[in-house]
Amino acid sequence: MTKITYITDDGTQFPVDADGSMNLMRLAMSEGVPGIEGICGGVLSCATCHVYVEEAWLDKLTPPDDEEVLMLEFVREYRTTSRLCCQITPAAELDGLVVHVPESQ
Repeated sequence: MTKITYITDDGTQFPVDADGSMNLMRLAMSEGVPGIEGICGGVLSCATCHVYVEEAWLDKLTPPDDEEVLMLEFVREYRTTSRLCCQITPAAELDGLVVHVPESQ
């Protein structure tokens, strides 16, 4: 089991146990994490699952592909730590991962 913590813009923490069967977007939606909409269902066409990954974790993630980079151009308040959580699947090496949900998508 991999522990993922979502932190909303008001500082509320949502620790979630992940078994790797769902990407972070689907996991957040199934656990009721506010601010993760996933309107497109994870097919890289909306960017409503935008999160900020804590910098210490960036090197442990697979870098975003060209499609994700293109979609990130449409998010508000882009940062160098911005990712679409539909493109991140929890794995053992991500145990303890912390992502921040922006104020609005």
